[in-house]
Amino acid sequence: MSQTSSTSTSHASPQERRVNPRLRELVDEMMASIRAAANVDLWTPEERATYEADMARIMATVRDQALEGGRAPRARLE
Repeated sequence: MSQTSSTSTSHASPQERRVNPRLRELVDEMMASIRAAANVDLWTPEERATYEADMARIMATVRDQALEGGRAPRARLE
């Protein structure tokens, strides 16, 4: 059974993913922070749930803007 490109989770080539270097830097920084905290209990379960919800909201905004080619209005992070 062969895997087709339509089953791939990534639709952009590595070069296309790096069109916006500032966004790439932000995502890399966020991922480094997540990896550093992966096995350390830094937060209470309630804090973790809050932060995970915040991260989901932020990443949804990033994904939406990436899919729209960055033409969407900038999100305000509070």
